[in-house]
Amino acid sequence: MPKGKLITLEGIDGTGKSSIANILKNRLPEVVFTREPTQSWIGKAVMKSIESEADPLAELFLFVADHAEHIAKVIRPALDNGKIVISDRYSDSRYAYQGVTLSDNFEDAVAWVQGIHGGWTIVPDLTILLTIDPEIAVLRCGVRGDKTKFEKLEFLKKVQDNFLRLAGEEPDRFVIIDAGEELEKVRCEVEMRIKEFLKR
Repeated sequence: MPKGKLITLEGIDGTGKSSIANILKNRLPEVVFTREPTQSWIGKAVMKSIESEADPLAELFLFVADHAEHIAKVIRPALDNGKIVISDRYSDSRYAYQGVTLSDNFEDAVAWVQGIHGGWTIVPDLTILLTIDPEIAVLRCGVRGDKTKFEKLEFLKKVQDNFLRLAGEEPDRFVIIDAGEELEKVRCEVEMRIKEFLKR
C-alpha cells in the first residue's frame, strides 16, 4: 500500500485557516482532517496554557507533547493506511510562534525549537502558508471576540516573519497564498493547490 500524504495549513491567527479547513472537510470527504492543538487532554492543557500566563518553556513542551501524541495516534496510522491527511496547524506553528515567545531565551529560538523536533516529527509533504497584513489579522481576531495573548499586532508581525523564514528555507514544501482576499477566493486557491499536488 502506498504511503499517504501529509498536508498542513499554516499562518498567523486571523488568516481564515480554520474556516477554510472546515469548508474543505465537507468538500474532500476522503481526506482525514485534524488539527493542533488536538482535542486530547494534552491539547486541552495546551489551550489552558495559552489562556494563562504559562512560562514559555513549559508551554512549548506542552505543545511538543501534544504533537507527539498527535503523530502517534492520528497522523502516522493514517499515513500508514495510505490516507491523505490535512492538519490545521502543525509543527511549523510551533517554530513560528514559540520562536517568538522564546526569543529572549535563545539566540535563534526558531532553530532551537526545530532541533527539539529533529528525528521524530513527520515533515509535511506540502505546507500551505496563508499570509495577511497583521493589522487586518488583529481586526479579524477582535471581531471573533476570542483574542488571546498570541493575537497582538507586534507579536503576529514577528510570527509571520518566522513563517516566511521557514518558507524561504524550504521553498519546495511551502506554497504561500495571500489570505487578504475574500474567504471563498482563498478557499478556491487552497483547494486547487492541494488537488494539483495530489495529482503529481
